[in-house]
Amino acid sequence: MHREEPMRWMRAAGRALLVVAVLLAGYAGFGARAGGVDPQGRGPMTLATAGDLTDYLSPLLDDWNRTHPEERVTLVELPDSADETRAQMTSELRSGSDRFDVLNIDVAWTSEFAAAGWISPLERDRFPLDSFLRPVVDTATFDGRLFAVPYVTNAGLLYYRKDILEREGARPPRTWAELAHQARTIAPKYGLDGYAGQFLPYEGLTVNVAEAVHSAGGSILRDDGERVTVDSAAARAGLTFLADGVRQGWIPREALGYKEEESRQAFQDGRLLFLRNWPYVYADAGAEGSKVAGKFGAVPLPGPHGPGTSVLGGSNLAVSAHSRHPASAADLIAYLTSERVQRQVLTEGSLPPVRAALYEDPELIKAHPYLPTLRQSVLSAVPRPKSPRYDQVSLAVQAVAQDVMALRQTPAEAVARLARELGAISRRG
Repeated sequence: MHREEPMRWMRAAGRALLVVAVLLAGYAGFGARAGGVDPQGRGPMTLATAGDLTDYLSPLLDDWNRTHPEERVTLVELPDSADETRAQMTSELRSGSDRFDVLNIDVAWTSEFAAAGWISPLERDRFPLDSFLRPVVDTATFDGRLFAVPYVTNAGLLYYRKDILEREGARPPRTWAELAHQARTIAPKYGLDGYAGQFLPYEGLTVNVAEAVHSAGGSILRDDGERVTVDSAAARAGLTFLADGVRQGWIPREALGYKEEESRQAFQDGRLLFLRNWPYVYADAGAEGSKVAGKFGAVPLPGPHGPGTSVLGGSNLAVSAHSRHPASAADLIAYLTSERVQRQVLTEGSLPPVRAALYEDPELIKAHPYLPTLRQSVLSAVPRPKSPRYDQVSLAVQAVAQDVMALRQTPAEAVARLARELGAISRRG
């Protein structure tokens, strides 16, 4: 993904897909493609994804191998760095290379890749999209067409120290005001910092800002990036919430350097009362050796007047526009997003699936008690700003938000500046 995408799920999803590729390839190498182009679009494939390996899909992929001996998949393992993965993907796609067939892409890349003509539109009726959580399908569309299929989803949650709030007779915060009050007054009594998210200037900061703006009822872009909507009272309110946290001290200055893992570690080490992060934290913070195991809970993100709005994370699977075997590629995507594989994604990979029914399965809820909260967060979540130039949009948001949280610029000044910069980006190309 790009700029160290804000979710460890992307690396984990990459690992799952790498296993898919390795096992299905049968170590055949790229020579498997030498047989030419099948007129029906079927044959061996390559799958491009971020690096690293795990093995939880092995039995499922053995099934695919047995039933698709002529449609083997060869791994193209790109770097684990999101920036480098995206750079290598875009370099190949710009050149018109047919090296890749299936692409595992961050949900925020879909619009950019589709607008550039790098991925092919897909037939909606080929995939059971009605069985997916509704908002995740939106991340796979651009200009009203389906260009990818959701594979893994994600939504931000508010983690809190349940033991401390219970001791204080307080409930988890539902509003920004409640969060600020508890972070400012309760946390210091226990030697804790109040609240942290992902505030280093990278993709995680874009996510945190977008969540604040949407929670206040605003937006950054509309109409697939063609209309700038950030110059609003809602955007000013969202940035004010974050700036006030730093100014008043309930967001520690140290948090301005946090990404996912730094913020997770701070919470897991017992240094934070509240944390905004992704669902993977639930398993890590509850594991043996964690200082907060059995002492925390998770609720939807708060907003100005009640539950707020998360930004959707996750990854989508797309077919390269230059694929020589697009029919086989579509079949592989359908397999990876089937309910059976999606169940394994959750139970073995601890990754949030896209199939709605899995969030209401009593057995799964017993093993993963955060599922109802996550479902609620996903259903109310929104995609990141859609734009053919998303990379530039995200960099502009990060730069402006960094200045606001460093108290170098007021929220009003920052919103006006961001509107100008986004307007200039939207007029390019």
